[in-house]
Amino acid sequence: MKRNAGLSRALRIRETRAGYLFMLPSLFFFITFVVVPMIICIYTSFFDSNMGKDAQDTFIGFGNYAELFQDKIFLGAMRNTVIIVAVSVPAVCVFSLWVANAIYNMRAGLTSLFRIIFYLPVVTGSVAVTVVWKWMYNNYYGIFNYALKNMGVIDKNINWLGDSRYALWAIIIILFTTSVGQPIVLYVSALGNVDQSLVEAAEVDGATRNQVFWKIKWPQIMPTTLYILIITTINSFQCFALIQLLTSGGPNHSTDTVMYYIYYTAFKLYRYGYGNAMGVVLMLVIAALSAVQFKLGQSKN
Repeated sequence: MKRNAGLSRALRIRETRAGYLFMLPSLFFFITFVVVPMIICIYTSFFDSNMGKDAQDTFIGFGNYAELFQDKIFLGAMRNTVIIVAVSVPAVCVFSLWVANAIYNMRAGLTSLFRIIFYLPVVTGSVAVTVVWKWMYNNYYGIFNYALKNMGVIDKNINWLGDSRYALWAIIIILFTTSVGQPIVLYVSALGNVDQSLVEAAEVDGATRNQVFWKIKWPQIMPTTLYILIITTINSFQCFALIQLLTSGGPNHSTDTVMYYIYYTAFKLYRYGYGNAMGVVLMLVIAALSAVQFKLGQSKN
């Protein structure tokens, strides 16, 4: 018995060692390009750093953080980011679940076709997607103005991206259309893993389709829902490419997001330490919100 126990212990050690060796390349890149930059970001946020443009960096403690909450542009960018998250995350989750539930019961070919259609914007380059949307939003010959004028909804063309009343909502619409592809694919897969014996038993007992969905299917796809909520929230908080390519934060900072303002501050104004302080605040907000979502998801299970 002792000899067998010694052999099994040696085998576990060899397997663990082999596992870490296989993980080593990914671990190296993770530490080098994620952990180390994160530590540098937190460290530099306590300095008046300007990426070496002038003299030596000056330690200012929490000075950057104190300035953040007096910076009206940053507070406006945070408000815009919260609006984007609050609108796009629930909309993406609800729409994705509705579409996935609708196409799951179709023939296999049709289900695959719809999954491809909805997933195309995800794998299409952000520049190509932006060019198409910029044409549709054009205030002279864009398709939205053309259609709305022909339907009698509007009398004159709307400058969708140049008017502060519409610009942020125009961005949210684009973000929504490019964010639903992955959740739909995930929900279709999750619905395929639902225990069909429970569904059939409920139908035999006279349960309606709504009762079957909410009482049987919904609890079984909750882990997928939790994952989609967290990933969509993080992606919405990190909205940058659309802002950079379409509005550059304008008009009058009405489409600034925290990610864009970090880029603008660090690489346009050369205030590297101040930009890193924004990054740390954004990281804490995302981490706290993700923890709350994870806790709520666990409590419902």
